[in-house]
Amino acid sequence: MFCGSCMHDNTWARALMKEGVEVTLLPTYTPVLVDEENLSDQHVFLGGINIYLDYRFPLWKRFPRFVKRWFDSPRLLRLVSQFSGSQDASQLGPLTLAMLDGEAGPLIAEMEELARFIETEIRPDIIIFSNALLAGILKPLKERMHIPICCVLQGDDIFLEGLLPQFRDQAIQAVSELSQEFDHYLVHSDYYRNFMADYLKLDRTRIDQIPLGIDMEPYADCQPRRSAECRRLGYFARIAPEKGLHNLVEAYIRLLPEFPDLELLAGGYLHPRNQGYLEEQVSKVVGAGGKFHYLGSPERVEDKVELFQRFDLFSLPTDYQEPKGLPVIEAMASGLSVVQPDHGAFPEILSQTGGGAYCVAQMSESLADILAISIRENQARWSMEERGYQRVRELYSTQAMARRSLELFEDYLK
Repeated sequence: MFCGSCMHDNTWARALMKEGVEVTLLPTYTPVLVDEENLSDQHVFLGGINIYLDYRFPLWKRFPRFVKRWFDSPRLLRLVSQFSGSQDASQLGPLTLAMLDGEAGPLIAEMEELARFIETEIRPDIIIFSNALLAGILKPLKERMHIPICCVLQGDDIFLEGLLPQFRDQAIQAVSELSQEFDHYLVHSDYYRNFMADYLKLDRTRIDQIPLGIDMEPYADCQPRRSAECRRLGYFARIAPEKGLHNLVEAYIRLLPEFPDLELLAGGYLHPRNQGYLEEQVSKVVGAGGKFHYLGSPERVEDKVELFQRFDLFSLPTDYQEPKGLPVIEAMASGLSVVQPDHGAFPEILSQTGGGAYCVAQMSESLADILAISIRENQARWSMEERGYQRVRELYSTQAMARRSLELFEDYLK
């Protein structure tokens, strides 16, 4: 749950199904977190509680499987995953290394169970890993099945970089060595292709790009905003330091003298461990005489679309160099123009869509300046809204994503 990729994977699975493909979406560690119909299997493999107990208490592995299976209950895993420590990468170094030591590590029984299930129950033509952190199970699968096994690279580095230094380099080295055995890799941006090729020492020629895709149907009633007055500055992403809410707060405070009626609205998943971070941002805004509204985390995609409708202008000024930038696509689909830092996948998105403007990354002065121009100049903002609204429907639809995926999969199978 550290990257939100499960939401996009669920959308990807649905898009492939609409093209007539049989898809099985298997959750690992915890149940997937989605804001639309959940297409994943109800059976959670490598369940987080059992993985932890296997690692900490060798005797636990001897318990009968029917006893251990109860601890993989999706309801129980959702409950446990609410505790802050369960998703704090800095505390997971030894367990991460154990999961990567698939062949000789303490978790081999759990990995063998997943490999057997895929071989005997699913019998797929192709397997897609949703991240490289699960590469510990790659060898058991390759021994059983002689089919293409691919890996989507979509934020693995943010978890690895969060590990404590004494574990980080070992984990990166382990992921790099294991990942060489994937047949192909998939990314959503050219930036991330180059970054991960260097980061994990991968062969660039085996890394293919597929577009991000969002279901445009929930956005069917949205239109370019064309607001005569731009009064509501919006943010939507996980509430966490790497997602840059503090950058937007600093820029917003700089805007207040010129735009005293401007409000800052933010929505997105808030983990308990980041509650203090959110409170700190609210305190800054209130102290400067501004208005801050946290809109919560929408449970359904329709609620998310409604949340975007409350914004007049959007910005997601992340510190982390995003491999995807999905909220930016969603903002444009809802009829908003955006202001984004000039790093990660954002320059590619803005270049392809024309739906927003750039600022200098991690400089609140630059962000404030570009936001001010967007607020002042209605015609320029309306033009970006129109271009982004049209182009995301052409380039970032689920149909475009599914068709490009199938082209690649057919090549891999040949």
